Formats: sequence, C-alpha cells, structure tokens
Amino acid sequence: MIYHSTRNKNIVVQSSEAIIKGISDDGGLFVPEVIPSIDDINILKDMDYKDLAYEIMGRFLTDFDSEVLKRCIDNAYDDKFLANDIASLVEVDGLFFLELYHGPTLAFKDMALSILPYLLKESMKIQGIKEDVVILTATSGDTGKAALEGFANVDRTKIIVFYPKDGVSEIQEKQMITQEGDNTFVVGIKGNFDDAQNGVKRIFNDDELIGQLKRKNYVLSSANSINIGRLIPQMVYYFHGYLELLRRGKIKTDEKINIVVPTGNFGNILAAYYSKLMGLPVKKLVCASNENKILTDFINTGVYDKRRDLILTSSPSMDILVSSNLERLLYHLSGEDDSFIENKMRELSQNGYYEISNFETNDFYGGYSNEDEVNESINKLFVNYNYLMDTHTAVAYNVYDKYKIKTQDNSKSIISSSFICYRSRY
Repeated sequence: MIYHSTRNKNIVVQSSEAIIKGISDDGGLFVPEVIPSIDDINILKDMDYKDLAYEIMGRFLTDFDSEVLKRCIDNAYDDKFLANDIASLVEVDGLFFLELYHGPTLAFKDMALSILPYLLKESMKIQGIKEDVVILTATSGDTGKAALEGFANVDRTKIIVFYPKDGVSEIQEKQMITQEGDNTFVVGIKGNFDDAQNGVKRIFNDDELIGQLKRKNYVLSSANSINIGRLIPQMVYYFHGYLELLRRGKIKTDEKINIVVPTGNFGNILAAYYSKLMGLPVKKLVCASNENKILTDFINTGVYDKRRDLILTSSPSMDILVSSNLERLLYHLSGEDDSFIENKMRELSQNGYYEISNFETNDFYGGYSNEDEVNESINKLFVNYNYLMDTHTAVAYNVYDKYKIKTQDNSKSIISSSFICYRSRY
C-alpha cells in the first residue's frame, strides 16, 4: 500500500513515512492509493476489538511487520479503557449509541491517539529516522488532551498543542494545562481553532524553519486527523459497532445501517466513509453540524464558504470553519484529480470560498442543530430514558431526528457518541 498527496499524485510514500510526515510537503493530505475491500463481513463477526483492529489496519499499514503491528494494538487497547469491549454500543430510544469515550481522557480521540504514539515510534524505525520528532497539533479542545496523554514521556518525541484560549471549555483547558510529562507543551493562542490550525499548517510549509530544525536533529509531525495514522484506527470502531448489531441479532448479514457523526474537521465521518468503501454496509452517512454549519451548507449547495463569523457554541470541538479532511473526500469524489484539488484549496486560501458545480453525493446527508435544539435533545433523552448525552452527541441525535422525519428512513442507525457528559462524571 502506498499513499499519494491529494494535491500531487507524483508524491508517493509508504504508510510509515506518511505517519511521520503527517502532511505532505506540498500541503496536501496523504490518501491510500486504493481502499482495500472486505467482501464478506461474516469473516469479522467473531473478532474482538484488537483482532478487528489488526484486520482493518493491517490492510493499510503494509510496511509494518505483522507482529509489530499486533504489539502496537495490544499496547494501545489495554486496561486504560474502562469498557471491556473498548467501545460500548448502547441502545436508547431505538438508536444505538457507540460510546467512544471510555479511554483515559473521556473523549473519542483516545480511540486513535492511544495507538498513534506506537505507530509513530515504529514508523521511525522503519524509515531509519535518527532525529527526534516534534509533534505540532492544533485543537478545538478534545484532540489536545488526548494527544498530550498519548505522547507524554514517549521517547524521542516532543508534543506542542496550540488551542484557542477563549474557544475551549473550562475542563478541556484544565485537562491540557495540567498534563504531566517532560516532553509536553501547551500554548493558548488569541484566535479560534482555524487560526491555530492555519498556523500549524504554515509551520509545516516553512522550509527555512524545517531546515533549522533538521540541523538541530528534529523533524515535524502532526497528531491531528490530517495524519493518516489517526484516520485509519478510527475506521475500526465503525466495523465494531456494525458487528455488535449483527452479533445481537439486531440486523441481518449485509443489512445496511445509517451512521450519524457530529463533526467539525470531517475526520471522524471520513473514517466512516472509508469504512463504507471497504465494504461496511452503510446506507447513509449523516453529517451533523452545530450552528457553525459550513459542512451542512456545502453538502446541500456545493459551496464551501468560510467567510462568516465563527460561533462559539456549547459543542466547542465542532466550532470549526475549515474542515481539513473534506479535502480527502473531494479527492475521491473528483476521480482523484489532484490538479482540481490543488486549485480548490488555493481558492479557499486566497478567496475564502470555492464552489463545485453539480456537486452531488448520495452517501451523505447534511444537517445542523441550534443551541435550543441541543438542550431540548439532552433533556428529552434524560427525562424519558435516563441517558445523559454530551452536547456534541446531542447535535447528532437532533440532526438524525430531523433526517428521519424528512426521509422516513427506518434503517437501524448508529450515533457516534463523542464524549462522556462531564456533568454526569463530575
């Protein structure tokens, strides 16, 4: 398996190099040359989470020795996760909530960031990297703590997390600034998440700075979902959720389901899309946004326009106007047209928007929730079912409710439940 840049298919790397680099030298994102297929879902039915992770990830990380990859998986998905099955599937109100928050930081980012440090260390061995790695990460709140926790005191790495000083929740900020580890650094910036993300991207594209770091024996990498080493592990839990439905007799073999994902940077739902391309029986991917509904607007109109004010909401991890992983989706939908992607990303950078004429995808439904709807959804599920959602999950629940009313689609549906509700834990 090799990987191309979305903006230049002539840039070709192995998975280990893609993991180390994080982002391509031309500013593009790495995508697999092909999406491997699983023709018979039943071969996965009896696998536990670790075996399933090896089966899925092994098809993408082909330059990793099999025993090495198994060791990475064993070290990542151990007793640091409170749920025995790593990600629990809970039925409420006829829906299935895939609880991805049973890791050490109580956020779904633990699902991938628990294994990324191990993948990075092995990638350095495979590529013969002698320098230490400096990981630069922008966060809207949740990635930061999960990345810091994952990389704390990992040999030959340093991690610097940039976050919007006034754009994360109080507990998210406290989680980050109290992180222990001699190699961890946290910086609050004046601005929003997009400012932090753009700043990190500029550093990655600063040849002079990269040269200076190289002379001091450092190389840069990223722990954001732009890193393919973050994206691939996220696919595993969608297969896990589907197989759990199958094992419980809730669906029949090959029966299609819907997957509902609250998303801002488009990474989590892109992992669901890749899972569908692999052969996971998915009918519709419901892309749920908060009041920063840039993805909803794009899916429904084909116009991506970031020329708007960022709204600070109760779901801060989704307060994003530049959804980086959307670039990967467009690459696939355009027939892997790297020139097209380069032009559109240039338009976004220079003009603040781009338009794709005749944009159409039957894979996605886009919708959004306002703050009142989020609060009403949390109250409804708690009062009627004694199930307490966090605000991000409530966005997804409300958008799905609207989707079902609009389409009358009664397919079994999984909601990606992102965070433990802090009110219930604290």
